[in-house]
Amino acid sequence: MKIASIQMVSGCSLEQNLAVATKFVQEAAQAGSVLVVLPEYFCLLGKADEDKLKIQESFGSGPIQDHLSKLAFQNHVFLVAGTVPLSSDNPNRVWNTTLVFSPQGQVIARYDKIHLFSFSAGAESYDESVTLQKGSTCTTWDIQHGNDSWKFGLSICYDIRFPEQYRSMGTIDCHIIPAAFTYTTGQDHWEILLRARAIENQSYVVASAQGGTHENGRKTWGHSMVVDPWGKVISELAQGEGVVYSELQKKQIIDIRTKLPALLHR
Repeated sequence: MKIASIQMVSGCSLEQNLAVATKFVQEAAQAGSVLVVLPEYFCLLGKADEDKLKIQESFGSGPIQDHLSKLAFQNHVFLVAGTVPLSSDNPNRVWNTTLVFSPQGQVIARYDKIHLFSFSAGAESYDESVTLQKGSTCTTWDIQHGNDSWKFGLSICYDIRFPEQYRSMGTIDCHIIPAAFTYTTGQDHWEILLRARAIENQSYVVASAQGGTHENGRKTWGHSMVVDPWGKVISELAQGEGVVYSELQKKQIIDIRTKLPALLHR
């Protein structure tokens, strides 16, 4: 199965960010991708954290979701749509939500980010809990491609520091992780965490990241990548906008789990 992981450097304009995402999804589809992944906060990295509240939508209704639905349908791809700010019952907080759209444009999976990022080191400080509502439920979803059935797990950015979340999903063929990792933490932890999640779960990991210096001054690590079930990075984009392509092979998963049956030894 050919997949595409899109890396962006999202700014403060929703319209411009959607245009960039559209361009790369179309490019990925034309290259033969079956599944396309957008990064966390692909639709907006505003000047203030509260800016995401201004573009929030109710689940199932709104211009962002309508655009994503059409994008998946028109390009006939499974679209893992990074994160979208969806309204919660708290007017000061939104869900940071990954939606998966089928090639028919229908939502087939939803995941609300469970672990909310917090970091403080001098002038660099983040606290997602100020504007985000904490999710509580893990999400998996299945598709049939050719003769193979594939099971995917969803998580977002900071979640990768919590291995128990991944184990709780059971046996997964591919974990998909939209992210906006900071440059500070990413340079030391990003790759090793992704590879660890792949190795311990003997699954592919597809990470789609923000990668560059943003309009609001924030700097993200980038390095969108695909890691195979042996923990090897098989494709990667360091910085800037672009698309990472890779082929997922069901046979490789089976071979690795057969020669090293670690999942059966739990």
